[in-house]
Amino acid sequence: MGTLFGGAWADQLLAYRLRWKRRRLLFRIWRKRRQMTARTDRTAQIGPDDILLFATVRNEMVRLPHLLDHYRKLGVDHFLFVDNASDDGTAVYLATQPGVSVWTTPHSYKLARFGMDWLGWLQWRHGHGHWCLTVDADELLVYPFSDTRDLRDLTGWLDQQECPAFGAMMLDMYPQGPVQDAAYLPGADPMTTLQWFDHDNYRHQLHPTYRNQWIQGGVRERVFFGDAPQRAPTLNKTPLVRWHWRYVYVSATHQLLPRSLNDVFDFNADGRTTGILLHTKFLPIIGEKSTEEISRRQHFENSDLYAGYHRRLTENPDFWFQGSCRYEGRDQLTALGLMSKGDWV
Repeated sequence: MGTLFGGAWADQLLAYRLRWKRRRLLFRIWRKRRQMTARTDRTAQIGPDDILLFATVRNEMVRLPHLLDHYRKLGVDHFLFVDNASDDGTAVYLATQPGVSVWTTPHSYKLARFGMDWLGWLQWRHGHGHWCLTVDADELLVYPFSDTRDLRDLTGWLDQQECPAFGAMMLDMYPQGPVQDAAYLPGADPMTTLQWFDHDNYRHQLHPTYRNQWIQGGVRERVFFGDAPQRAPTLNKTPLVRWHWRYVYVSATHQLLPRSLNDVFDFNADGRTTGILLHTKFLPIIGEKSTEEISRRQHFENSDLYAGYHRRLTENPDFWFQGSCRYEGRDQLTALGLMSKGDWV
């Protein structure tokens, strides 16, 4: 009886602390709003049922044309970008695009919780009541039936199921052969170059605090973190949420508060519908990008820990091995168990 009481008391204490954490993060978001300046604000065009996409970008001209095309085809109605001091024409290009609003900031990406403070304000201001998709510029969402059913079909089904959030595992894509030797035409579909992935070296465990399934593994663990797999990148994300102004991302899109929103994977019963974020990080420009990140030290909480990782990316690595799997489409990912149809038919 004492153990039960103690367990209940501990759960209540944790819930209390997380409520205060959420309030602190919301206050932080409110303070950080002054770091952004609107360059092109078309948010007056947002309709009450529009699906919105949020992203922080820096020097992403190589990816942006296909990114916009991919998500427009999926059914995104309006894009809200924060440009973090790009010098390759990213902000100029986005400002000319229909259905796109752009804010700029010269401030520290790292000190803004890797852009989540900036996006949090835009979600607070414009996302309430909308289905909101939050992604990085190198993430392309696919899900069961996404070649024939758009996001409005998916979110409509999620609404019927009273499910306010949708989970997706990040799947690192890579070419065959040294990364920087691969052929790629800027602006084209990255998947024409990044056709391979690791398909069977993933594991998951329940996070004790946030109750999300914490997924690790894949090519980055195999190549860079084989000696310390516990430090490998986190692959679980909750990118699509029916937003409420009280919600807040805690760590990128890996975890949210309230923590009930993190219940998006069901590996035992396979009852949850889930997707995949095709991660297109390993285009031939990765060496140049990594050299910049070594200098800027903006992308990781523990920059020293990941310095070796970035240095190896500048050395033109080859990720391909005999166990690599060639990408054949969405049905393949479902068959491999990397994403699930769940009850959606």
